Amino acid sequence: MERDLISIIVPVYKVEPYLDRCIQSIVNQTYKNLEIILVDDGSTDESVKIIEGYTDWRIRLIHNDGNKGLPYTRNRGLNLARGKYLAIMDADDVSVKN
Repeated sequence: MERDLISIIVPVYKVEPYLDRCIQSIVNQTYKNLEIILVDDGSTDESVKIIEGYTDWRIRLIHNDGNKGLPYTRNRGLNLARGKYLAIMDADDVSVKN
């Protein structure tokens, strides 16, 4: 039985202290049919390097052309989502495992 794809969109802007914990909480979900769309909004900290350190095939890193703001960044992720269901997280959020 194929499970429906869930798209998780995470806007990323200068969230280096929180980002790894957020990504880990998504990657380690008991539900595995996920795409994780991380949209960088022109971060100048190490946020992009943290994302690039992941090798999970479900992670997609998208770059905005400069800082466009949260509404634009969320909408960009939503427009790129391929899942039947959508979830939006902020980079300082942590999801429970199941």
